[in-house]
Amino acid sequence: MKITGFELRRIAMPLVAPFRTSFGIETARDVLLVRAATPDGDGWGECVAMSEPLYSPEYADGAAQVIERFLAPRLFAAGDLGPLDVARLLEPVRGHRMAKAALETAVLDAWLRARGESFGSYLGAVRDRVPAGVSVGIMDSIPALIDAVAGYLDQGYLRIKLKIEPGWDVEPVRAVRERFGDDLLLQVDANAAYTLADARVLAALDGFGLLLIEQPLAEDDLRQHAALAGMIRTPICLDESIESAKDAADALLLGACRIINVKPGRVGGYLEARRIHDLAQAHGAAVWCGGMLETGLGRAANVALAALPGFTLPGDTSASNRYFAQDVTEPFVLGPDGHVAVPSGPGLGVEPLPDVLAALTTSTTWLPAG
Repeated sequence: MKITGFELRRIAMPLVAPFRTSFGIETARDVLLVRAATPDGDGWGECVAMSEPLYSPEYADGAAQVIERFLAPRLFAAGDLGPLDVARLLEPVRGHRMAKAALETAVLDAWLRARGESFGSYLGAVRDRVPAGVSVGIMDSIPALIDAVAGYLDQGYLRIKLKIEPGWDVEPVRAVRERFGDDLLLQVDANAAYTLADARVLAALDGFGLLLIEQPLAEDDLRQHAALAGMIRTPICLDESIESAKDAADALLLGACRIINVKPGRVGGYLEARRIHDLAQAHGAAVWCGGMLETGLGRAANVALAALPGFTLPGDTSASNRYFAQDVTEPFVLGPDGHVAVPSGPGLGVEPLPDVLAALTTSTTWLPAG
């Protein structure tokens, strides 16, 4: 397949409500979209880097710059290429996995559209819909948290994830468990906010029957996560620590986790995400699909990934209206059974709505191949 150019498009996506985690508060998404242009049609990728380097070292401005200066020229120089070539061609550039993932997804989308094959079919999906969970940010008060959780359960979400940080952990979790009962699928996400010195506090969460505690310690602390696993009963899930299939193998072999949150942008793309899925299956570990407040373009790819057989826990595959009043594609809708449908059309199976895309766009840059 011949790439004639890449368009880098920035769009501003206001959130329906502020989203607070242990590393900050988001009120809007500054999204970098990548469009791969080919003689046979276009493909889209979404870069999940945030506007500031808080969740990871990557950020949207830097991702756009590294694509323009270093990544896109390597793909142009290759001439004809397919999606399996992208990671190999970009490997000499260190890091920048979110930028690489956006390019690979755009190339893969264009390639699959030309073949008439869906993202889910290509990745190996075995379901046409996936169970939806929702992530609930840190609130100003426990009553506000209870109201938020009640609202999401009324909408039909099957699993609740609570963001936690020191000082906002045991009591909010206790309140949610007592209010909604033992049958609620409940988990927590620390976003690396704790240290091993907090093991006693984290062990206090054992009494609430949580599915998992996500990334309690720093991303480079695999050995300390393994030590913590021996001190608490709640299964540890790793997120920020896992940037590749190799990282996943190391974590599982060390006993640092029993569950992995697979975020395709964080690991360099959906093909590496599938390798992590396969590896986890071979080790008897569970995986689930995390979210980065994606638009409908990124969400389409995520729900396709979440339909693979090893994704046995509900992911952060929320409906569009969880975050956005207006999505850039036709919105993803939560079904009455708490599931989201996997698009079945060619490629991602969704298209940006032209008028909405134009209204949300803040800038565009065209990178020609020639």
